Formats: sequence, C-alpha cells, structure tokens
Amino acid sequence: MKKFFETCKNIWKIEDLRIRLLTTLLFVLIYRFGSFVILPGVNPDALSALHAQTAGGLLALLDMFSGGAFSNASIFALGIMPYISASIIIQLLTMAVPYFQKMSREGESGRMKMNQITRYLTVAILLFQGPSYLVNLSVQMAQAGQPLAIGFNWFTISSTILLCAGSMFVMWLGERITDKGVGNGISFIILIGIIARFPGALVQEFSSRLGDAGGGLMVFLAEIVLLLVVFMAAIALVQGVRKIPVQYAKRIVGNKQYGGVRQYIPLKVNAANVMPIIFAQAIMFIPISIVGFSASESAGAFVRAFMDNTGFWYNFVFAILIILFTYFYTAIIINPQQMAEDLKRNNGFIPGVKPGKKTADYIDTIMSRITLPGSIFLAVVAILPAFARIAGVSQGFAQFFGGTSLLIMVGVILDTLQQIESHLLMRHYDGFFDSGMRIKGRAGAMAY
Repeated sequence: MKKFFETCKNIWKIEDLRIRLLTTLLFVLIYRFGSFVILPGVNPDALSALHAQTAGGLLALLDMFSGGAFSNASIFALGIMPYISASIIIQLLTMAVPYFQKMSREGESGRMKMNQITRYLTVAILLFQGPSYLVNLSVQMAQAGQPLAIGFNWFTISSTILLCAGSMFVMWLGERITDKGVGNGISFIILIGIIARFPGALVQEFSSRLGDAGGGLMVFLAEIVLLLVVFMAAIALVQGVRKIPVQYAKRIVGNKQYGGVRQYIPLKVNAANVMPIIFAQAIMFIPISIVGFSASESAGAFVRAFMDNTGFWYNFVFAILIILFTYFYTAIIINPQQMAEDLKRNNGFIPGVKPGKKTADYIDTIMSRITLPGSIFLAVVAILPAFARIAGVSQGFAQFFGGTSLLIMVGVILDTLQQIESHLLMRHYDGFFDSGMRIKGRAGAMAY
C-alpha cells in the first residue's frame, strides 16, 4: 500500500503525465455525461421495455460497449462500434485491394487518407443503423403506450443526424484521448463503457444470491474467486511470450574486440491480442444490423440462433472466427522475412539455423505452433460467459467471466499502466513494482 501511494505521488509530480491524466478524466466525464442525454422527443419514463430488451442476448453486449447509452436512448446510443467495424473493413481491404495496399505504403499521407475513408464509411454505417435503432425504439416505447412517429419526418431525420453526430463525437473523444491523454483512446472509451456496467452487475448478482436458500453467499464468493482466476488467465494470455535464442557474432569496435552476445527474440503466444475477438464480435453483430434491432422476434430460426449469445451455434461460430482471425492478424503483425533480414543485417543468427530464408521459415514455423494454442485459449476465454450463464450467473455479471469485455479490460488496463510506468521511468522514478519487473502491454498489436 505504501508503494502505491508513493507511486501516485510521483505521478502527480510529473507535470506532463498529470495533465494527460486530468485531460483523460475530463474526456471520460464528457462521454459519461453524454450517455445520459436522451434524444429530443423521447420520454425517458417510457424506456422500461428498451431496458428489458437490452437485459439479455446480443443487445446486452452492445449496450455494454456503449456504456448503457443504447438502453438510455442517448445521443451516444450507437457508440463506437460503427467506427470499429469501418476500421476492420478498411484493414481487410488493405490486404485484398491493390489501391489500399498502395495507400498503406505512402507513409503519413497514406495513413491520413485511409483515416478519412474510414470516417466516411463510419458515417455510411451510422446512416444505416440510425433509422434501424429508431424503429426499434418506437416498437419498445409502444409497449409503454407512447410510440414514436417513425417515417420520413423531421423526428426521424433529426434523430438520425443526432445519433450519427453523437457517435462521431465519441470517436473524436477517443482520438483526443490518444493525442492528449494516456493513449489508445478508442479502446479506452470501450473500457469506460464496460467498467460503468460492472458495479450494477455485481450488486445485482449479490442481491440475487442473497435471496437464494442454502449457501447463496458462498456461491457468490466462489464466483468472485473464479472471476479473479479468469482475470489472471486473461493477463497471462495477453503477456505470454516464447523466446527464440539469438547469437550475435563477434564484432570489433575501435581497437577493442567484443565477443558474441546471446539474446532472445520474444514472440508472443497471442501476438494479435484482443484484435481477433473484436473482429469476430463485429461480424457477430451483423445479424442485428441486417434484420434490424427490433426484428429479432420475427426473424427466422437461423438468424435468431446467431442473436443468442448463450446458444451453441453462436458460440461455436464465434470461437471459429476468433481462431481464424488470430492467424490472420498475426500474419499482418509478424513478418518473419523482415525479422530474418534484420538479424542478418545486425550479424545475428539463430543457433543451428542458416541465415536468410531458413531463419524466416523457422520463425514462421514457431509462430504457427505457438499461435494455435494461443488462439484456442483466446476462443475459450471468449465463450466463457455462455458457460457462466449455464451455471446460473446473471446475464450482466456473466459478461465479466470472459469474452470481449474481460479481454478488452485486461488489454487496455495493461497498456495504460505501461504508458504511465514509461513516464515514471523516463523521469528516473520507480515503476509500479519494487522488484524491478516491468508491466507488459499489448506491444506489437494495433490498439485503437
């Protein structure tokens, strides 16, 4: 505890870090305030049916990512997911379309162009999802006897514009957190939305267990212990590393000769980190986007199966997509050929492996071997909430037993702590641990 307070004092002493943290806090408060600003013309007392609709299923997960703005009929109701979906589409196009491949190699100017295209695509997605959300809102409010006048009228047009503007403003807040705050702004926005739901889910689960006859409190304590175990497993998944030994040849500097130096190439067991699960989750949201938020009951059995995030087919497809995207994104991040060329250029070699193509093939083989268990572990953690629901855990609390929410929390928290620690070390302060151990974030993976 003493070390914690000492670290907090050191953080406050560093002016740049203090300003970044306060700026991040300001943007977070603005985001949380906006999630309670209800669309004009919507009666907040008539949203009980919408709250009930988002209490379970895939809409509960979508509401979690928006920090409750979806169920509040807020101007931030569509959240940041449309921007993430647009970013994923652009990344896939970069792999498949020569025009985007050329743009990605143009440096800063190409990156700015791709960001602009991503924003335009985000607006297009929002213009599609906005009216769909309003139709669902009207259906839910009709159950309270106050339906909305949906159609080609001023309410629909103005509300769609507000929903689009709200999501784009959330995106802008995320970019400002990246530039002026602690970094990884978009991921941080999602993290805030997830954390905002945790206290309510914890209280709800505690209350329900207290009402159970015969050891309800012990069951709740067992759930907390299991939650901590899963949390530590997620940390291990994010930080797991396999080391490849590298021997650097003898070299002469001036009049002194230095012997070979033995070092390691750290290859992460899950190099793609949480990106595969975000990719897969965005795809699993497609059925809702296609049939509309209010059409789940009238949709066919096939579509309904993929709207039930506790069902077999949803979780089976979700797990397969995560495994596939783990290999896909690892192939984007890790370039064995470039690593082999860098080793050769620096007079380094892997013992027992010839430099050049043999080294590249060896690194590629190692990555393929360690990616398989990493991807399976990631998929298992992702579908744990379904097993928690089967075990009787409430819907809201079960989301924290794994899945996208837990992995995003772990990844973003580790990234944030790592950046804070780097500021401390640059100013010659101690890090978070007395032992000298350093926090490892999601280095090597793209963070929004």
